[in-house]
Amino acid sequence: MKKLIRGLLDFQRHSLPAYRSTFARLAKGQSPDCLFITCADSRVVPNLLVSMDPGDLFVMRNVGNMVAPADEEGQSVGDQSEAAAVEFSLLHLPVTDVVVCGHSSCGAMKALLAGTVDSRAPNLGDWLDLGRGALQRLERAGKVGEGLDPADRLSQLNVLQQINHLRSYPLVRERLAAGTLRLHGWWFDIGNAQVHAYRPGHDKFVPIDEVEGEQMLAELSHHPHGDTSSSAS
Repeated sequence: MKKLIRGLLDFQRHSLPAYRSTFARLAKGQSPDCLFITCADSRVVPNLLVSMDPGDLFVMRNVGNMVAPADEEGQSVGDQSEAAAVEFSLLHLPVTDVVVCGHSSCGAMKALLAGTVDSRAPNLGDWLDLGRGALQRLERAGKVGEGLDPADRLSQLNVLQQINHLRSYPLVRERLAAGTLRLHGWWFDIGNAQVHAYRPGHDKFVPIDEVEGEQMLAELSHHPHGDTSSSAS
């Protein structure tokens, strides 16, 4: 807690002057165009990774970057917090892109792979069930996560699983059909500080380096409404 307070004071002394006008503008409202779904892991810092300012990302974080699927009526079959974030962002914000970002060395994926959770954490055990679809695909993962250790490979498969869960929501399907929404699968390699993107053409996650990044930008310019995760099922 001391670290938090000292950090807050440091922000007020040194960083706030440069951001004062930004926060004054943001006090009137927000207009992020991306919903960024990622893990609650402290090593994953979305705004830092993509060099975004306050107000640029609508971020949803939880253990294992999970999204419970919806039933036929569009109701979440799990915790409603994630579903509410999806609905709010698509109905009330100018969101045109949704990124699901997993990461290496994910404790949730290790627990899911081990198949055991501390008996004192029944909620965590139930929550991890949302990743069991990815676990079932681990033996037939193809090129996805090839060469990685099982937990990291599972983490990449889990990203694709959660994207499929997103597609179960009527609002998401409507926006995809209308060409006003794109879904993206990302994965952060913590040790190398490298973000990878799922590339349907390769059926695997590829590092977003200078060359790949420029290629992705060109594709977005030529096909602005394409779903970059379209082969994730």
